[in-house]
This record gives sequence, C-alpha cells and structure tokens, in this order.
Amino acid sequence: MTVVLFSWGDRIEGGAVEALTLAAEVAAAQGAEVRWVVTPALEQAAASAAAQHGVCKLDVITVSPGSVDERVSVIAGYCKTQAPELMLFNQTVEGRVVAARVAGRLGLPVLANVVSLAPGGAGLKAEASAYGGDTRAEYLLKAPRNVVSVVTTAVVACKVDPAVQVETRRVEVEPVGGGAAFEVISAPQVQGQRLEDAEIIVSGGRGLGKRENFEFVKQMADALGGMWGGSRAIVDDGWIDSSRQVGLTGKITRPGLYIALGISGASQHMAGCSAAKTIIAINSDPDASIFRYARYGVVGDCVALLPELIRAAKA
Repeated sequence: MTVVLFSWGDRIEGGAVEALTLAAEVAAAQGAEVRWVVTPALEQAAASAAAQHGVCKLDVITVSPGSVDERVSVIAGYCKTQAPELMLFNQTVEGRVVAARVAGRLGLPVLANVVSLAPGGAGLKAEASAYGGDTRAEYLLKAPRNVVSVVTTAVVACKVDPAVQVETRRVEVEPVGGGAAFEVISAPQVQGQRLEDAEIIVSGGRGLGKRENFEFVKQMADALGGMWGGSRAIVDDGWIDSSRQVGLTGKITRPGLYIALGISGASQHMAGCSAAKTIIAINSDPDASIFRYARYGVVGDCVALLPELIRAAKA
C-alpha cells in the first residue's frame, strides 16, 4: 500500500506538515509506504520538512501546473501511473476542489473534512467534521483506493529526532483529461502573513453596526500584534475582502487567541476558528451561539467597549 500527499504552489502551505504527519501515521499503522508529491518549486523546502517529519520518500513531478485544471490533470496523471491506494490533500479552498475533481476523473470515492484516519474493519475508519464543525461523522472506507481531503487544523504536526534521510525521485507525468475549462483573471491577495498562520486574530461581524466601525477591529488587531478578519456576512455586505473571511467557505484558522466582535457564532463561522486555543467573544445578545465556544465572554456593545480595550491593549 502507498499513501501519498500532494502539495503545489510556490511555497509550502500552512497545514501541509500536519497533513504529512497524518499521512505518516496512517502509513505506519498499515505497514505502508508514504510519499510526498510536490512540484519543482517546492523540492528544497519539502525535502527539509519531510526529513523533520519522518517521511523518507519525496516525488517531484517534473511539470509545474499553473491553473486548477492543469493541476487536476497532472495529479490524475500521476495517480494513474503510480496507482497509490490513499491520496491525501491538505484541505485548503483550492485543495478541496482539486481533490474532488481528481477523484471524479479517476472514478474513485472522495471524502472531505477529514480530521482523523485509522485502520478499521476491512478498510480505513475516517472521522470527518460535519454540519459546519458542530459534530463529527464516522465513515468506513472499504474501496481499494480512496481520495481524502484533510482539515489540518485538527491535526498536530509531529517532528522526529533525529531527522531521516530523504530519497528524492523525479516523476514524469502524462496529464489525464482536457485542457483548461476556465481562466482566473483576478483573485484577492493578502500581502505578508496569511490569516491561516496568525497566532492572534481579531474578527468582526454585523454586530458592529456599520462598515465604519470595523476600523476598531483593525486597531485592536494592530494593538495586539495580530491580524484582522471577519464573518461571511460582512464580506457579502462589502465591508471587507473575501481573503479575510474566516469560516467554512473562507479561511480555516488555528490561532492561539481568537477575538470575535459582534459575531453570532453560526456553525459556518465556527468551522473556521473553533480550533483556536482561546476564544474571547463580545456580543450584545446574551443568547448568541458564540458564547458556547468562548472561554471568556462579554455581553455588551462592541462599539462602546472597543475604544477602551484598544487603549488598554496599547498600554
């Protein structure tokens, strides 16, 4: 049996080493081989990360697919020739799409939102996040070959000591499928640190009342040395860019501290922040769902409280 993890782009994405840890654990439990499959731009960084996380095999695909369509074709081509039994993807927004399309192209079953994998019965037992993170569902993967996308905020990366020696090989791939079906002409970009990697996040929602009040969220984030984000509701209202959205259809984060300001705590939003070590919530509604998740909560008007909190944070 062979377990493979796929990564692409111009740098190792947040969550990739967590997914690599899960791949190594599943492979060890099954007595299988684990391979990390990357594009040429990632070779050096991936070799270093693989050595630190106990993965000895690195496959470098000799082409660098640019679009989502090209990535699907190239990865499907790799899977067709190498025939791995378990194909893992780090469940980023793009990773979830690529995983499903690769599975469709190869005629294989696919499971998303996976948080754990282990041998079970006549196959693999998978636990997946369901209903926006409110509960977990268990699946038994009985098919000979499966495609899985992993919610890496639920996995802790584990390093090995000493680091292992990594064997790198280059793999020629014949793409499977047609050419590009669509072209991305623009996409939101965030300069500097990514929201998914932030240790402190301050997020705002419609409870702030109006767009101008969102400046308090930015000031609070700056005062704490963190990053700012928001709920889908204010993205839909045009207050902020979608690249700053936290939630099931936005960024899946795992900060040490998450401050939710005027956010009700709907399951779709909590799917993006429930893995935070500490959640602090301020909301005027004492029955808001966010208080079920928060370690500390304040029932009050965010707009009235934030100026004092910002001054205290700066002090």
